[in-house]
Amino acid sequence: MTASRAKDPDFPFWLAAIVALGLAAALAIAFSDLYGQIFRTVLKGVGVTVFVTVVAFALASAMGLALALMQLSVSLVLRQTARFYVELIRGVPILVLLFWIAFAGVPGFVAAWNWLATPLREAGYLGDLLVRDVSLLWRAVLALMFGYAAFIAEIFRAGIQAVDKGQIESAMALGFSRFQRFRLIVLPQALRTILPPLGNDFVAMVKDSSLVSVLGVADITQMGKVYAAGSFRFFETYSIVAYIYLILTIGLSLALRGVEQRMRRGPGE
Repeated sequence: MTASRAKDPDFPFWLAAIVALGLAAALAIAFSDLYGQIFRTVLKGVGVTVFVTVVAFALASAMGLALALMQLSVSLVLRQTARFYVELIRGVPILVLLFWIAFAGVPGFVAAWNWLATPLREAGYLGDLLVRDVSLLWRAVLALMFGYAAFIAEIFRAGIQAVDKGQIESAMALGFSRFQRFRLIVLPQALRTILPPLGNDFVAMVKDSSLVSVLGVADITQMGKVYAAGSFRFFETYSIVAYIYLILTIGLSLALRGVEQRMRRGPGE
């Protein structure tokens, strides 16, 4: 069985090579005091990285779905508004958007909120909202949410439009409401088209979450930056940072590939 797989031209030699490199790195971490110390330090940022990625992606998916439905709406205003947002945001680099949200968008929102809530504040029902009340962590989450929502909206839109219109018309003939058609007919079929690119965006967000380090958020990259700046062990530190990101991204990619293959085979296969 092993020999036949090795002769298979699609045998994942790349995966075997990555696993070998990963085991070599793990041995270096286990038997080297320096690499072990760096690994333990950088590992403290994994929780923040996972939190930022999961929360931002969940919010971006919800917003992206809403934008996709707006683009497919019969309302011209909704369609044009969604298209304006998608095209505008897709043209702005994530790093620039991160800085804008953190240092311009949030302060602008706080100022607008305080102005709108002036009657409630004067009546003593609300206090002043300060810019420092919105943590840098949540500013980073908001930036990733707004940025990725534009890309995810296009994924949802393409997946929904890929569903056979004849099935939607049949559901309409059976008296299904718009919500029932979407929940029972459109969404289950669209998921097969949506899942692979959506999974790719999730893996990409794991990597792009490293950008939050520019705000001082204590993620994997920031912990590595702090350690390298204090020890001047740049090669060792950033090798460990890259190693941890590879564990996260390759693990996710393999898991998503397995889910995709099961969906293609279907439940009865």
